[in-house]
Amino acid sequence: MTRRRAAPARAHSTEGTSPATPARIRAALLRWYDANRRDLPWRRSRDPYAIWISETMLQQTRVEAVIPYYDRFLARFPTVEALADADADDVLGLWAGLGYYSRARSLHAAARRVVDEHGGALPASADALRGLPGIGRYTAGAVASIAFDRPEPVVDGNVTRVLCRVRGIRDDVKQPRVVERLWDEAASLARCRRPGDCNQALMELGATLCIPRAPRCLACPLASMCDAHHSGDAEALPVKARKRAPIAMAAVAVWLVRRDKVLAVRRPPHGLLGGLWELPGGELGDHEAASVGLRRALRERVGLAIGKLEPVGEVEHGFTHRRLRLQVFRARAEPGRVKRDGFDAHRWLAPSAVAALPHGGPMRKALALLEQD
Repeated sequence: MTRRRAAPARAHSTEGTSPATPARIRAALLRWYDANRRDLPWRRSRDPYAIWISETMLQQTRVEAVIPYYDRFLARFPTVEALADADADDVLGLWAGLGYYSRARSLHAAARRVVDEHGGALPASADALRGLPGIGRYTAGAVASIAFDRPEPVVDGNVTRVLCRVRGIRDDVKQPRVVERLWDEAASLARCRRPGDCNQALMELGATLCIPRAPRCLACPLASMCDAHHSGDAEALPVKARKRAPIAMAAVAVWLVRRDKVLAVRRPPHGLLGGLWELPGGELGDHEAASVGLRRALRERVGLAIGKLEPVGEVEHGFTHRRLRLQVFRARAEPGRVKRDGFDAHRWLAPSAVAALPHGGPMRKALALLEQD
């Protein structure tokens, strides 16, 4: 009797999996989502404006951090008309601490467009939404599907991770062809009666179970259909090219006093920390001493000379691609008129009023340091 030779083992065993059709994935996702979704404030609303605000805030920001900002923002600006009529400083002030301030500026500009061009009603189609400032492919898909039940896909970091693992996508997710495949996969899932819930289920799964490290595969509704789970390499996915090291920046700032008033300056509306207030100063040149650089920056950027410098200390702040080391000083301003080069406004304020201006992380840390001094 001749024995059959055993078949060679497969590199990625999928024994026990079920066919991962969009319909099967969608059904499992929605069953799980209906039973397990978190009770989040924006999920209690069908108001397209409120959903738009939440989706904008949630970009690159944790849910726990967003909730108090979302509640305060809607309390202050409950309608798109209220946001459109608001002063830019008020909008940025409520956003302070949430980061990525271009989101707040774009929200404000988009609200004015919605009022002026759409009669105060947020458009329902993804294409029309993408015509508004600050609304890209993801936000348009999220608002169109969640608020208007349009079968539009979403792809964010959580969705990318889920789809790469389920579908066994092992190529760099930054490659254009991979990006488009992910959007195609998400679109196939969103073509259903509950596109908003399906999109939220994908994001929820990535945020709670299909997490970057130690994913909770045993509790996952897609485990039986997941390529990465059965291949044992879930933590290795998605594949991402190595990030570049952040660029080091050195800068100086000064608590500059004249006749018991402190000088604050506002950055231009575009670029890093655009539209936010800060203490005057600037970046240091290569190998430039902080005291020398500060005097130079003040001459060039606000046209003022200063007296004796008193060092206060140093703070650090991380941006997406930069790492800032900021040295902080105190000084008195010599007589002279303020000019502005690189700032679009300035104010001499009572010391107690400086912290009330909308400002970013570096300024917040500098003010905390000055309070301790």
